[in-house]
Amino acid sequence: MKLLLIEDDREVSNFIAKGMKEAGHTIDCAYSGKDGLFLATTEFYDALIVDRMLPELDGLKIVKTLRGTGSFTPVLILSALAEVDDRVSGLRSGGDDYLVKPFAFTELLARIEILGRRSEKQQGEREETRLVVGDLEMDLLSRKVRRQGRDIELQSREFSLLEYMMKNKGQVVTRTLLLEQVWDYHFDPQTNVIDVHISRLRRKIDKGFDKPIIKTVRGAGYIIET
Repeated sequence: MKLLLIEDDREVSNFIAKGMKEAGHTIDCAYSGKDGLFLATTEFYDALIVDRMLPELDGLKIVKTLRGTGSFTPVLILSALAEVDDRVSGLRSGGDDYLVKPFAFTELLARIEILGRRSEKQQGEREETRLVVGDLEMDLLSRKVRRQGRDIELQSREFSLLEYMMKNKGQVVTRTLLLEQVWDYHFDPQTNVIDVHISRLRRKIDKGFDKPIIKTVRGAGYIIET
């Protein structure tokens, strides 16, 4: 696993990092809340180990910020605060586990590996509800569409049209298929409804970006590809 440790105590940080490397994991270390949050939001990690009391930005604020951005990365909170209320507040902030200092490294390792396995399973489940074509992303559960991190607002029919095309990325979809699968028409209504919706999609999906991904295949239909 690739881990991020946010811990301001250098001795504790070195101890954890050494043990994780010996266990076969890679690990980055940050010594302040601000640096830790920067790494957590700009790099991919399988799990985070976050000290609760940190300079510049405390651990709970880091976790709340990550969850607010939609990050599902598992977080184990380390803290010398051992009261029930402290542990509860840590978990309610978005932490997946809470370990009190001082701790046994073997327990920390076991807990972080459990979080890693859980993350792999959840990632697989999320992938089934997420469509991606190049830098275009669609979340089928939240019904959100983004390109290069920019939110794109779609009407219901536009969303259904884009969903069908993304599920068939790299393949030409004919007008007949679109009428059947998106509009539930099993006949040609002799209207330009498809052309109108494709035009709207292009304005929202392609306009303002370097490369168009919705393309017309003359005499055949449409294709979405990078």
